[in-house]
Amino acid sequence: MLEENLKGQLKQYLDLLENDLVLRLNADTSDANGKKVHDFVTEIADMSPRITIEPSSDIKAPGFSVDQKGSISGVAFAGVPLGHEFNSLVLALLQVSGREPKIEAELKERIQSITKPYHFETYVSLTCHNCPDVVQALNIMSVLNDNISHTMIEGGMFQDEINARGVMAVPTVFVNDEEFSSGRMSPEEILNKLIGQVGSESFEDKDPYDVLVVGGGPAGASAAIYAARKGIRTGIVAEKFGGQPLETLGIENFIGTPYTEGPKLAAQLEEHVKTYPVDVMKTQKAVKLAKNELVEVTLENGAVLQSKTVVLSTGARWRSLGIPGEEEFKNKGIAYCPHCDGPLFAGKKIAVVGGGNSGIEAAIDLAGVVEHVTVLEFLPELKADKVLQDKLYSLDNVTVLTNVETKAIHGQDKVESVDYVNRETQEAVTLELAGVFILIGLVPNTEWLDGVLERTARGEIIVDKQGATNLPGVFAAGDCTDSAYKQIIIAMGSGATASLGAFDYMIRN
Repeated sequence: MLEENLKGQLKQYLDLLENDLVLRLNADTSDANGKKVHDFVTEIADMSPRITIEPSSDIKAPGFSVDQKGSISGVAFAGVPLGHEFNSLVLALLQVSGREPKIEAELKERIQSITKPYHFETYVSLTCHNCPDVVQALNIMSVLNDNISHTMIEGGMFQDEINARGVMAVPTVFVNDEEFSSGRMSPEEILNKLIGQVGSESFEDKDPYDVLVVGGGPAGASAAIYAARKGIRTGIVAEKFGGQPLETLGIENFIGTPYTEGPKLAAQLEEHVKTYPVDVMKTQKAVKLAKNELVEVTLENGAVLQSKTVVLSTGARWRSLGIPGEEEFKNKGIAYCPHCDGPLFAGKKIAVVGGGNSGIEAAIDLAGVVEHVTVLEFLPELKADKVLQDKLYSLDNVTVLTNVETKAIHGQDKVESVDYVNRETQEAVTLELAGVFILIGLVPNTEWLDGVLERTARGEIIVDKQGATNLPGVFAAGDCTDSAYKQIIIAMGSGATASLGAFDYMIRN
């Protein structure tokens, strides 16, 4: 089942195994899916004398677990972990064999402190670029704590189960048979949800910073690196490291790198920041900004961080329609990522709201998976690039409706229909479908700055050419500002500009 290049890569990793492994297999070879899993596991075992196979009825079928000889790791895979999950398998093999996971000591201690039993199940799509983060985080937790176990479940092989459990977005995680979360989560976020957030007392002994960066996307990472390279005390506080690239699959306009993927770039940003003496504070949300003798940033947990200067790089998020049904059916038929959630709507009718590049790219992508796509665009014409429009109109299972306003989304426990109105004729129409993908642009994450900083009518922070805001000592960069264009490379440049502006401000003040 493995292509030759994947075999070559896997063979190199298998040579790094630190202890012998047992793949405990539960697969009926008379069943097509069972045979796939059996053949996959057999192929892996044949590649290393350190791996053996044992039959086991305790494993979810068709599937297999990864264990050291004589012990149980709690790490299992139901289905075939190829596609984006291949790396999850490789890491599981190495970590179960005894190779230490690459996580901070504090995070490791929090994981090992858990005393209650937790069994996690994660439903994934092999085309989902968000799923591996969750799978790998839960696998690490299973390796480090015997009270935790985790099974990755390939949605395509367990479609009936997905329907029965009402899974309409990936990754969706269940713990002890109860739905736990949906969407990308870091190990820190999982722990915060499971056992509670780190308290404010953990921040009490932090001295004031020279530069404190708020936000961990491309702009924030750039600002932190430029500040740290000046040899000054630098901190970065972020809800999530990586920013918008985490939601982007292919990146082809990052100069000097013809192609990369968003999650890979996000991981590289964090790794780069950590090569410098930067105080990294993840899964922390800033809720208040004030200027006293120093600039003060209050976190959601009540902690107050002080700094001579602050660089705000809080980025932006997908804009909501603000219509009835939108919140109720989020992850129950309403989705934002065609790469992740598209396969869950295979053979069904869906709508894409939004006629810009993101919306039309999504419609083109989804048209190859679903029965029919209806594009709903508010303006009289699509805004996407002509090359995308040409491709869209060449597809025979796509309907484009312009000059229409999406009014409401309906259903019982999942999306069943959407209402829209023709803005010219005022004709009201109800469209029966199984899903709605909303891609109508971005809104800056700046609500928490109401009354503190000057912003545009759209909420963007107004900055000058040094990245300075109207509040002395406070700078801003990236998609949360009034920059003309929202691009990764522009955000990185503005992060560097704001950081240099902050350094210059400190010299002069």
